[in-house]
Amino acid sequence: QVQLVESGGGLVQPGGSLRLSCAASGRTISNYPMGWFRQAPGKEREFVASINWNGNYRYYADSVKGRFTISRDIAKNTVYLQMNSLKPEDTAVYYCAKSVTTSQARGVEEYDSWGQGTQVTVSS
Repeated sequence: QVQLVESGGGLVQPGGSLRLSCAASGRTISNYPMGWFRQAPGKEREFVASINWNGNYRYYADSVKGRFTISRDIAKNTVYLQMNSLKPEDTAVYYCAKSVTTSQARGVEEYDSWGQGTQVTVSS
């Protein structure tokens, strides 16, 4: 069983940057595609980005393309989300999860082993 723990969230001004980390324990995630999702108050959880097992393929929601970068460190059993040029509409709780299908999966139902989330607030 994989346990995922997100960290790195916080309060940042518009235009700022944050790097989120998702550390896995219990078993290796090196064979699995991984994804980041976010959920704002009163909204459904939505796909942000995903990465295949070796990092060669990455997919992004249109709303974050060009601003966010997903990556992974197999040796550290960790996935990252670098977020640049942050906007107030990026404010949400960010979650990482393990895909049970492919790295192109964007549906919540296609992921499991969800972490507890980390809050990102973009405000001046």
